[in-house]
Amino acid sequence: MNKGYPQSWDLDVFYEGGSSSPAFLQELKGMDEDISKLDAALAKEADTAASDIASMTELLQSVLIRLRQSESFVSCLLAQNIRDSAASARNDNVKTLSAKFLGVLTRFDNRLRGFDDNEWSALLENEKLAEVAFNLNERRELAKKKMAPELEALAEDLAVDGYHGWGDYYNVIVSRAKFTDIGKDGEKHILSAGQMQNRLSDGDREVRQTAFAEWEREWSEQADLCAETLNRISGFRLKLYEKRGWESVLQDPLQINRMSEATLQAMWAAIQEGKQVLVAYLERKAKLLGLEKLDWHDVEAPIGSATKTIPYDEAAAFIVEQFRTFSPDLADFSELAFREGWIEAEDRPGKRPGGFCTSFPKSGQTRIFMTFSGTASNISTLAHELGHAYHQHVMNDLPALSQEYAMNVAETASTFAELIVSDRAFNAAVEPEEKLGLLEDKIQRSVAFFMNIHARFLFETRFYARRKEGLVSVEELNTLMEEAQREAYCDLLGEVHPHFWASKMHFYFTDVPFYNFPYTFGYLFSAGIYAKALKEGPEFKDQYVALLRDTGRMGVEQLAKEHLGVNVEEIDFWRDAVALTAIDVGQFIEMTNE
Repeated sequence: MNKGYPQSWDLDVFYEGGSSSPAFLQELKGMDEDISKLDAALAKEADTAASDIASMTELLQSVLIRLRQSESFVSCLLAQNIRDSAASARNDNVKTLSAKFLGVLTRFDNRLRGFDDNEWSALLENEKLAEVAFNLNERRELAKKKMAPELEALAEDLAVDGYHGWGDYYNVIVSRAKFTDIGKDGEKHILSAGQMQNRLSDGDREVRQTAFAEWEREWSEQADLCAETLNRISGFRLKLYEKRGWESVLQDPLQINRMSEATLQAMWAAIQEGKQVLVAYLERKAKLLGLEKLDWHDVEAPIGSATKTIPYDEAAAFIVEQFRTFSPDLADFSELAFREGWIEAEDRPGKRPGGFCTSFPKSGQTRIFMTFSGTASNISTLAHELGHAYHQHVMNDLPALSQEYAMNVAETASTFAELIVSDRAFNAAVEPEEKLGLLEDKIQRSVAFFMNIHARFLFETRFYARRKEGLVSVEELNTLMEEAQREAYCDLLGEVHPHFWASKMHFYFTDVPFYNFPYTFGYLFSAGIYAKALKEGPEFKDQYVALLRDTGRMGVEQLAKEHLGVNVEEIDFWRDAVALTAIDVGQFIEMTNE
């Protein structure tokens, strides 16, 4: 086994010097100039020549690749040090450029909308345009549903210091949060949000209780600022939807995720039907922990030998080994990511909470962020993020527009990677306690996607309905959150997490609204893919890559039909996927009968 994998990522390979990098400033300058060139080309009289549209499309894809790289760079800088003021300034530069680019894209989309259907069909016969026909068609149709291009451009400009500014302000709030932890040495330690979050799933209930009380205390201190931020983000979004004539708050996230509302409703209906099996699991878990009811911090408490701490190098080798049983290419890619310092995993102060994977498409690389403390959950997160990274890896040679896949199918690749690791680990385990711990960790993902994510979806849906009437207070937000959690968890919990809305950064993202249901879609969709992989054996790895490569150039209904032969607008597919959890829960109940 290769020893000593770096636990801090290498960002200098992209732009040396971090937030003060001259090379990065030069990159931004070059993008600014090319956006202006594209704008100037669009300012000319409309021309139906395919060569002109092809030239514009080529230039915008060049900008898109560099913009995605720049956005990833600043997000990594801010994640590794939430107090990096220079990175905040660079982030503002990138958002300003992004707004300018989106304004130009709006005019580009309007140009596409100007062609009649016959002209448009003829235009797409151009070789360079034909390879991104799906994406151009998508942009043309969406343009028809928006405001006039000059109004859309104005909205994007105003969003920089308004809408997106509020989103950035949430990062400031997180950086102010300070959590006190009493260490084993009896001394007080000040922890970052990322470090404190790991304490919430500690194997010692006393540690969890103390950590959760501190977590709630600190977020209650920040709640006024969080409520103001969330109200302003949602208020901007609702006003924009109103001006576009969009009545449903789900229209935007469904369009972004290239899925129909029928697909979403079929998925939630199947989950609601199948939740009862998780009720049996949670009731058994409460009994095993000697509790009448689980509190919020007990839900993710580890059971079995999964409570042991696993060193980072050992976790890396384990993941690579499991990936190799499915695909040598996936394993080799993951080993490269570990070896070359693509992963920021160090457990240290100053980092933001959570985990993510972000792409540097100009360089053909990715970066993964997390705080690794050696838990089974950490290993799952690492496998999850490597799944994201591999997804981008197999798409690096596609046109920039065809690399723009939605969050729901992105979560498919990541969850598929998790399933590989958890399944192989469970089957290889010998000791009953170890098997139980691994099985329980797997079931925990079903709880997260069927209950935790459902609670977020219920909260956000009801919050927007209430926000249309006016500002929503901290007390109302807490009530909405508590009600959603009790409903989603089938009223099984004792103490819930009323300030979850304040602590969860996903509610404050301004690039993707409703950053919740795509996770559940990805989990269940990947379950269907994984079942197919088990049935078809080693040959499926090539089919899997083909499916991933199509995620940026198909809607999910077409993707499912062409690659899996299923109709995801009907409940049957989702019902079958949800039912797979019953097998795991049945094993858990049997193993814990004594």
